[in-house]
Amino acid sequence: MQKNKFLQALREDKGARSIALTVLVMLLVLTAIIVTTVIANRAPTEEPLPPEDTQVGIKDPDDKGDETPDKQDPPSEEKPNDKPTDALPTEFILPVAGVLRSVHDADLQVFSPTMGDYRVHLGIDIGTVEGATVSAMADGTVAQIWDDVRMGRCLAIKHGGDAYTIYKNLKAEQPEGITVGTTVKAGDVIGTVGDSAMVELAEEPHLHLEMTVKGIQVDPTEYLSEDAMATLKEDTNYEDAS
Repeated sequence: MQKNKFLQALREDKGARSIALTVLVMLLVLTAIIVTTVIANRAPTEEPLPPEDTQVGIKDPDDKGDETPDKQDPPSEEKPNDKPTDALPTEFILPVAGVLRSVHDADLQVFSPTMGDYRVHLGIDIGTVEGATVSAMADGTVAQIWDDVRMGRCLAIKHGGDAYTIYKNLKAEQPEGITVGTTVKAGDVIGTVGDSAMVELAEEPHLHLEMTVKGIQVDPTEYLSEDAMATLKEDTNYEDAS
């Protein structure tokens, strides 16, 4: 009832209507200011991106201007050789000139004239003269030099591809500079043929040569070239057990 009286009085009083209208306008203006402030505060504060043709990584396909090669990613033909440096050598040379006296056989037992029994023969024996120079079969590093009770002075060279060539029945005297850790090239002299192998003393002077690849004993002749094998003569006249 009071509300109706207030509205009736407001309609009859022009001055009151003007005041009410002014207050309403002010409220609308204040509301607009508040809304504008809120929207402005929520707007992104980041600076606008530059035009696309100036952004990093964006290129105009029609731009034929000078281009600077990416030095961090040269063309594939200019990259260093990707061939593994630890690969198995492609060629092994004969370590000593001579005749193939005993072959490698991990299964067949052959007669040992020194021990007077039959046993497997891991490696090959290259018959030659005592004191003949022994050379590295391929590039590598001297991995070990030791004296074995049965096979005398021994030397092992580590090659790429986890391959080792092992030279046994050497003389105790090593060439100057040949020590563990020495880097050698194919053909470098690493020792001389001796008579230090106690289990092969009854045989002619020879180099006992073994080879392993990835920890497995292999036949060294399988890694020699045809030309190298042509210089050897295989002697299979072992004594018969019967």
